[in-house]
Amino acid sequence: MSKLTGKVALVTGASKGIGAAIARSLAAEGASVVVNYASSKAGADAIVAGIAAAGGKAVAVKGDVSKAADAQAIVEAAVKHFGKLDVLVNNSGVYEFAPLEAITEEHFHKQFNVNVLGLLLVTQAAARHLGEGASIINVGSLVSRLLPPASAVYTATKSAVNGITGVLAQELGPRKIRVNAVNPGIVETEGTHTAGFIGSDFEAGAVTQTPLGRIGQPNDIASIVTFLASDDSYWLSGEQLYASGGMR
Repeated sequence: MSKLTGKVALVTGASKGIGAAIARSLAAEGASVVVNYASSKAGADAIVAGIAAAGGKAVAVKGDVSKAADAQAIVEAAVKHFGKLDVLVNNSGVYEFAPLEAITEEHFHKQFNVNVLGLLLVTQAAARHLGEGASIINVGSLVSRLLPPASAVYTATKSAVNGITGVLAQELGPRKIRVNAVNPGIVETEGTHTAGFIGSDFEAGAVTQTPLGRIGQPNDIASIVTFLASDDSYWLSGEQLYASGGMR
């Protein structure tokens, strides 16, 4: 029997990149998966179709996690479609880089609204449906350890993700709900291609600083999230795992 047979998982921001790989990995282990997206319906539908073609179950649900009504609706859709909720992966995130002198209110709120408020709103809505043995996995970033220049706001959001993870592990632990964070290093995705990271001096520098000698791929992160979603990690909660190939 697969590790997640009978489980229902919700993955936010799952229409591409790391989120899409997570959705596919969870489904491959037997979970019924809700593929949340904010704007890319075509991307989410493609992920759902791929999961179905492989014999899995999935549904695409639109919603902006930074809005309370949408966050509630996403969770309710998951329960309506599959009858319950066992796993929540808070993967939705945005990033922009700017030096101190270029930070604006818009720059700040855009990232905090999705990366931090969105995580809290979806988790708040999901917690009403999660029972004993449920798992919440928050996707942070290695920037919370690296502290790169011109990333003050983005790094602050991902540091907040780690802090929230610890707090919620304390709050939800008495209900036997586990909460952990995965902090990826640089990963090759549509987003890092668009941002110009892939094939750049930045990527080359990252590789030289990574003991395992390459940047990450979405499946590298997805396999760790799948482990945290499964009962194999039943004694892990409140942990911050750095998935970076050893880059520090």
